[in-house]
Amino acid sequence: MQTRDIHELEDFCKKIRRHIVEMITEAKSGHPGGSLSAVETLAVLYREVMRHDAKNPQWAERDRFILGKGHACPVLYAVMAECGYTPVDQLKTLRKMGSIYQGHPDRRFIPALEASTGSLGQGLSVAIGMGLAARMDGNPSRTFVMLGDGEIQEGQIWEAAMFAAFHKLDNIVAIVDYNKIQLDGFVKDIMDLEPLGDKWRSFGWHVVDFDGHDLQAVRNAFAEAAATKGKPTVLLANTIKGKGVSFMENNPKFHGMAPTKEECDKALKELA
Repeated sequence: MQTRDIHELEDFCKKIRRHIVEMITEAKSGHPGGSLSAVETLAVLYREVMRHDAKNPQWAERDRFILGKGHACPVLYAVMAECGYTPVDQLKTLRKMGSIYQGHPDRRFIPALEASTGSLGQGLSVAIGMGLAARMDGNPSRTFVMLGDGEIQEGQIWEAAMFAAFHKLDNIVAIVDYNKIQLDGFVKDIMDLEPLGDKWRSFGWHVVDFDGHDLQAVRNAFAEAAATKGKPTVLLANTIKGKGVSFMENNPKFHGMAPTKEECDKALKELA
């Protein structure tokens, strides 16, 4: 259900991007590129798609979100904070000793997280376990999991994909943040994933391929996933690493490098 004006969502996305840049600059370490590429997807998911309640984070019938690529946690922390789960004014404590905002999502620090993640390749399996349990319990909750494109080079992803399709888990939605850059460079040069849509289809998944920065396209993709019955859905969100900051866009350097103070100032001007 679309509950928000598209311009309000655009402003929300800019705010999240500013948080990401400021958090990682203050920490002097982190992963800006893959955090910035996932903004629109998480904005629509948390603001319009998922059934959740920050005042009752353990609501049994809530929808769940798992961040498989846990190193991109700044985007999740910023979105959760703006949705009322955690303090906005502590976001800049990212990666500092004692902070709830650890370098990877950790339920010991933020119990509202559904899973501690960052061991790449495992997020889809965790999500499938939750989806299967929900179906066995007659629980209407759905589970969403975001995967990195480098992450899906892991073999466990495809074992999990086969399992979910075999069991017809249509309450599972996987999202591939397909920004085409991983730690060591461009995905196509390290282990090419193409034809990616055909691979997921061959494993029995419904595939939606779309522009991951077009908010209406993101909305439409989630709506198509909700309408798909009898099989799990994977959303291939074609995104740009470092989206929104000109010198970070499509730049492998910013997979895991914090901006300098000068770069932060320049980025914030672009995101004003």
